[in-house]
Amino acid sequence: MVCLVVRVVTDMRLSMKRAMFVLAMLSLGTLCWAGSALEDATDRLNNATSVMHEIMGMPDKGIPEEVLHHAKCVGVIPHMVKGGFIFGAKEGKGVATCRTADGWSAPAFITISGGSWGLQIGVEAVDVVLIFQNDKAVQRLLSSNFQIGGDASAAAGPVGRHAEAGTDWKLDTEILTYSRAKGAFAGLTLEGASLRQDSDSRHAMYGDVTTKALLLGEVPVPPAARPFLAEVRGAKAEAREDERK
Repeated sequence: MVCLVVRVVTDMRLSMKRAMFVLAMLSLGTLCWAGSALEDATDRLNNATSVMHEIMGMPDKGIPEEVLHHAKCVGVIPHMVKGGFIFGAKEGKGVATCRTADGWSAPAFITISGGSWGLQIGVEAVDVVLIFQNDKAVQRLLSSNFQIGGDASAAAGPVGRHAEAGTDWKLDTEILTYSRAKGAFAGLTLEGASLRQDSDSRHAMYGDVTTKALLLGEVPVPPAARPFLAEVRGAKAEAREDERK
C-alpha cells in the first residue's frame, strides 16, 4: 500500500514537471513570436520612412504640394520583389497615419492583397503610397476591410511639384495611388485590391488597442514611429523647397 502511494505521488510529480515544461515552452514560443512580430513591425516603419524620404527627395517627381495639403491620411506600403518579367502584386504590408487636431496619428498597420498593381517590366522593388483625400476615404480606412476601386473610388495620382490645372484629382476620388519601381515614380491603378487591418503587427507594437483609436489620435506615438511621422510632416515642406529651386 505504501509503495502504491509513493508511486502515485511520484507519477503526479512527474506529470506536474511535464506540465510545467510544456507551459514554459509555450511561454517561450509566445515570447519569440511577440519579439519577431515587433521586429517586423519596426522594420516596416523604418522602410516606410525611407520610402517617404526618397520619394519626396525626387525633384519634379514627387507628390504635388496641393495633394499633400489636402491629404486626410497617408498610407505607405514598401514591398520587395525579386526579379520577374511581368508582375501583378498579390500582397504587401504597410502603415497608415491620419491627420488629427494635434498632428499626425500614431501609425496603424495595414495589409493589401489581390487586385492588379499594373504591369512592371524587370521589377526588383515596388513601393506604394496611398493618399486618402476626404472624410469618406478616412471612414474606409477605419473599417476592417474594403476594396480599392470597388468600395472606395481610386485613381492614379498626379506627379510633380504641383498638380496641373484642369486635372480631376480633387473631384470625388477618395484615394490617390502612387508607385515607385527602380527609382521611377508614377501614378498607379490599384483596381480590385483589398485593404485590411494587420492585427498581429498592431498588437505587437501597441498592445490591446484598435486601429480606429490609433488613426483618431487617441494613442501616444511610440518612439519607433516618430521618424516616419517626421517624414510625413516634412513632405509638404520638401515640396515647397523644391518649388523655390
